[in-house]
Amino acid sequence: MKAVFDTNVYVSAFLVPGSQGDEAFRLACRKRFTLYSSVPILTETAHVLRTKFHQSEDDIRDALKLISRTTMILQPLEKVTVLRDLADNRILECALAAQADLVVSGDHHLLELRKFHDIVVVRLSDFLRMFPQEDS
Repeated sequence: MKAVFDTNVYVSAFLVPGSQGDEAFRLACRKRFTLYSSVPILTETAHVLRTKFHQSEDDIRDALKLISRTTMILQPLEKVTVLRDLADNRILECALAAQADLVVSGDHHLLELRKFHDIVVVRLSDFLRMFPQEDS
């Protein structure tokens, strides 16, 4: 299975130990599925960690290194303008480039799409149900 995480999943993973985001990222670290990302997603994640959650530059750098080691970083070539929020469109661009099966998000704009091309957009809790009885 190929998946793309929205920024909110990464933020949850790095700020809330034991959270659903943390659990999902641990599954990616254990190669239970293939996780894809892109430079725009990493940039947005760093921006959110810095501006909304006032994380230190060292913590942000460590988070981005871990994401980079765990994901396949792509450079999407196709531009998408489906949603108003540019960051949401960057998620869709990455998913298209990865030929992903899923986008995992908590963002209501993305979730309202339900499907983009053949890519299903799911809530984090629904994604985790695909991995029953995992030991974190």
